[in-house]
Amino acid sequence: MDFAAEFKHRIARVEAGLERLVPPVATRPSRLHAAMRYSLLGGGKRLRPVLTLTAAELCGARGDAALPAAVALECVHTYSLIHDDLPCMDNDDLRRGRPTAHKQFDEATALLAGDALLTEAFVILAENYAAQPSLSHALIRELANAASSQRLIGGQMEDLLAEHKANATSDELDFIHLNKTAAMIEAALVMGGIVGLAARPPAVASMEMRPGAVALPPEVLALRTIGRHLGLAFQITDDVLDATADTATLGKTAGKDARAGKTTFVSLHGLDASRRLAREHTDAALAAVAALPGDKIFLTTLIETMAGRAS
Repeated sequence: MDFAAEFKHRIARVEAGLERLVPPVATRPSRLHAAMRYSLLGGGKRLRPVLTLTAAELCGARGDAALPAAVALECVHTYSLIHDDLPCMDNDDLRRGRPTAHKQFDEATALLAGDALLTEAFVILAENYAAQPSLSHALIRELANAASSQRLIGGQMEDLLAEHKANATSDELDFIHLNKTAAMIEAALVMGGIVGLAARPPAVASMEMRPGAVALPPEVLALRTIGRHLGLAFQITDDVLDATADTATLGKTAGKDARAGKTTFVSLHGLDASRRLAREHTDAALAAVAALPGDKIFLTTLIETMAGRAS
């Protein structure tokens, strides 16, 4: 398998889905939709939607069945970045190598663009899976849970509370990033798995998918485990890169966490220990991949590639 070519192909599928499923700039009010699309279509790794497509195919989906789910998830991810960059939060000037939304437009427009992307995600799920109500429900529940006050937003709140906190603990840092970062990576994989399992016989497709359910399909359990460890590895690697890479490489302001006195894996554990932790979580994610069906070469290579960003 030519990993680079396959990854590029999957990103192209995501980009086409984003272009098609999100309202065009000409939609009134055009300034709002221009801001939404500016942030959404402005590049990025597209890791989360690619994971959704990959998990769906491993679990039996065909064609672009999981593409609306992937697009919805990327809308929520982009909304979180827009809000994260606002002056009242991290106050950053760069995102994906370009001016942040509030710099390109203005703060109020950026705020509303983030709000609109969050809402649009659930419109996309409801409309594109309307013919399969149980699937639509499962996907909406999964994404809503990942973006909730106890996961993505809760992690962001704890992150703000931990700023300039000299005695932040490892447990506090893990809570922040299991929710602020890992929740959406977990959701990306699980949503793909849900779409794939929906193509199977009713006895399998109707099984309860929510976290904590008694009868979770083994594929979903594996995908949740992969997402948890992959999300932590991704965040730890980001912390390492923030301390070691330059702004041009990152596409966002380098060294900002240290200047802000922010608690990170590097500030708490040091560079060497952080790299070791990232490797341990990567290995745990790879171990969980073994429980999935199908050809897992692309997924394992993607996980290893992500781990190599800070080596």
